[in-house]
Amino acid sequence: MAGMVRRNGGQVLNDFDIVTRLHSRRMATLVPPSARHPQGLIPSGQLWLPRASLSACLRGTMVRSTVGHVLTDAQRINRFPATPLCSLTWWFEGRSEALVADRPDTMPGLRSRREAYPGRWVLTGPHTRPSTSYCATPTHGMMVMFMPDALHQLTGLAPEALTDRMVDAQTVLPRDWIAMCEAVQRQPDDAARMECLETFLEPLWQACRPAQMLQTQRYGDWATHLAQRAAVSAPGRSLRQLERRIKRWAGLPLRELRGFGKAEQAFFDTIAADAAGGSVKWADVAAGAGFSDQSHLCRVTRRITGYAPQALYDGIYGDEAFWAYRVWV
Repeated sequence: MAGMVRRNGGQVLNDFDIVTRLHSRRMATLVPPSARHPQGLIPSGQLWLPRASLSACLRGTMVRSTVGHVLTDAQRINRFPATPLCSLTWWFEGRSEALVADRPDTMPGLRSRREAYPGRWVLTGPHTRPSTSYCATPTHGMMVMFMPDALHQLTGLAPEALTDRMVDAQTVLPRDWIAMCEAVQRQPDDAARMECLETFLEPLWQACRPAQMLQTQRYGDWATHLAQRAAVSAPGRSLRQLERRIKRWAGLPLRELRGFGKAEQAFFDTIAADAAGGSVKWADVAAGAGFSDQSHLCRVTRRITGYAPQALYDGIYGDEAFWAYRVWV
């Protein structure tokens, strides 16, 4: 997912399609609140886009604070989609707990079992299933989302070993990264935290980044680029060897990465259709994103988010728990 902005002519674009506007400064950019933010839902989530020189390393940073807001128990739930990204999470006030579904084919709720997250800072690998958390008290947290191949380049960690896992960052990250986590924790506000993080990452990334990198990170384009890199990066170009390289860099096979690309395109197309003022036609969304039919779209959307397309759409515009989707709108 990524943010959408409107040009003067009314056309809605993905924010990564206009790099020069949002990445013109050497600092992270806070995406302005959407004019379409639903009434009755608190504007608690924020999206920060990385500085231009880190755009192939970081996908973005989600920040949310419910401090000072009065929430019902249901509004304390947080819904997240499956993702090919890795993430590093801080809590500055309060804490989250994982909600665990009773069955793999259901989404957890208030009555579901709760599990504490490991450690002070949590490193998360690519997730093939949606996840849900709960904040029992007012909470202020920050989730930095890394491209998995970039995290591999930066730390040597294998995304494949982190897939569908959440680990205590202090047990796996290099020592200088732990010092950075502590420094970010001590900063007075979100802008200072982003500056601290990016100042640390900048020299590391410039020293290890591949010679040819995409400057934008739409999932579909990224998957294609990984396949191209795999084909020329080392001797041996059999399909099995290429798949192994891609999985070593990204943690997931190419087929799943391309599936995320189609789902992301469907998300963009849905938001664009809604912003244009017309009704969303799921058959058109499916065709535009490259799905074989509407049923295929429904199956993939349910696998990635836990919800059918219409239910997800309704949640984004009407349920506090879907704030992590809403910050990209």
